[in-house]
Amino acid sequence: MAVKKATPKPKAKPTKPKSTEKRGFFGQLMRFFWKAFMWFNIISLFFIVLYKFVPVPFTPLMAIRYFENSADGKDIETKHDWVPMEDISKNLQKAVIASEDGRFFEHSGFDFKAIQNAAVGNFKGKRLKGGSTITQQTAKNVFLWQGRSYIRKGLEAYYTFLIELIWGKERILEVYLNSIEMGDGIYGAQAATQHWYNRDCKSLTRMQAAGIAAILPNPRKFKPNGSAYISRKQSKIARYILMTKLKY
Repeated sequence: MAVKKATPKPKAKPTKPKSTEKRGFFGQLMRFFWKAFMWFNIISLFFIVLYKFVPVPFTPLMAIRYFENSADGKDIETKHDWVPMEDISKNLQKAVIASEDGRFFEHSGFDFKAIQNAAVGNFKGKRLKGGSTITQQTAKNVFLWQGRSYIRKGLEAYYTFLIELIWGKERILEVYLNSIEMGDGIYGAQAATQHWYNRDCKSLTRMQAAGIAAILPNPRKFKPNGSAYISRKQSKIARYILMTKLKY
């Protein structure tokens, strides 16, 4: 009688250890973040290099203000006329430096002395303007959104470092003067000069330039020569214009 051979049982497929699965998931996650980081840097550098040579057509703040005004039912036209640096009054160039960043030509994007003074003043309860430089304001206006989160401040520092490295002081000031908000729906020196004084920004007088610089902390609230406070600030800035030198 033939003995029937027992058929061997199929071998069970080896299961992957859970630790290996976790390593695979975290590996994919890290690769995703690494790729996102690399693409962010590539895109950022592309626009920074591009804006070194071509005018900035619009900024995130312009879009934000447009939607804010639309939501409030305001029909406010956005006015933004880019002009080259040689067509911007030196009085206005000096006025914004005197008003916003007196050490503009001395620092490398971050004025640590001003930051320290602002921090001490805030701790003591004094009303001081922040330690933000013209370079930082330019980085925020051109590439970022308004706000005080740590993420935005970190990105602001990143862009500040790069535009100081790639653009240089003259280009930073040129972009700043062509992009900054100078009224409700008014952006840049040319649009502001036409709006407030009905003239070309190349022909701004010292007092007119000081008037525009005086409203920059809150250009949607204040107007040149609109109050005693602005008039006092305007006179002070006009005096500082005489002592400010353009070092480019």
